[in-house]
Amino acid sequence: MNRKSFIQRSSLGISSLLISPSVFAKKTIKNSKGVASFTPFALATWDVQRAVSTAGKALDQGSNALDASIQGAAIEEADIHNTTVGKGGTPDREGEVTLDACVMDAKGNCGAVLAVQNITHVAALAKDVMEKTPHVILAGEGARKFALEQGYQAENLLSEESKKAWQKWLKNSNYQPEINIENHDTIGMLCFDQQGELSGTCTTSGLAYKMKGRVGDSPIIGSGLFVDNSVGAAVATGLGEEVIKTVGSFLIVELMKQGKSPQEACEIAIQRIVEKQKGKPDFQVAYVATNKQGAIGAFSIHKGFSYTIYKNNKCQNIDSKSIF
Repeated sequence: MNRKSFIQRSSLGISSLLISPSVFAKKTIKNSKGVASFTPFALATWDVQRAVSTAGKALDQGSNALDASIQGAAIEEADIHNTTVGKGGTPDREGEVTLDACVMDAKGNCGAVLAVQNITHVAALAKDVMEKTPHVILAGEGARKFALEQGYQAENLLSEESKKAWQKWLKNSNYQPEINIENHDTIGMLCFDQQGELSGTCTTSGLAYKMKGRVGDSPIIGSGLFVDNSVGAAVATGLGEEVIKTVGSFLIVELMKQGKSPQEACEIAIQRIVEKQKGKPDFQVAYVATNKQGAIGAFSIHKGFSYTIYKNNKCQNIDSKSIF
């Protein structure tokens, strides 16, 4: 199933999301004169218009960037038809769904959870790790236990659709994970709020039929996500092993700090990956980035990647440029 089809099938509302209540707190953010100082926007990987609109409207209502990005990500995490994020995600080779996520705010604070079972809204959980523990990362059973202590509800994340696909894969798998250019639907979301601050979220169920315990780039600060509020922010999607090798999101932000545009920075980061390959890569990696001036960059190895942006009450999906 492709992204557009399951987005169209989704019918979940915010009222059904079982995430930390603090994420939905409405906050009016105005400057000393009582008016908004900046035009907010939300930006995400893939055609996720309902998720990005949710984040964008939250920003319009005065939400801070981090909470808005988590609200948007929660839409995809709760969508059982999205087989790459949250509930309904594709399992590992043993049939267990494990989720990864991270968040990073405008002050450089960050939190992450790795290989979490039975908890749908891991982006919100990553924020709780950041705010309520002395740590940056919690993993596995420790992360799940912390989630339950915070009031998250344990759920079976393996949908019937994902279970049937896994059982079909088992017949001829030779226990190798699926690696192809379509297996790359991590949701990365960046938000810019009325205070002029950037924050981001990255959430995924990881590589389809991965080895038990495998973790990709998505919950790794600097690889799947990086934010420098004085410069800009970037998120990655695709084969995490390749993103980790080049610390891709940090690289893009550092290139922007050196004067590159978001588009130039994304293209350089993709080229860093491709130049290490022998021939045309058989996997996909893509980046989306923004700077403090609101310029957007997006680039991928193969065609087919797109990103979604919400600004001034308008949401649109835009195809990215690619090498191949």
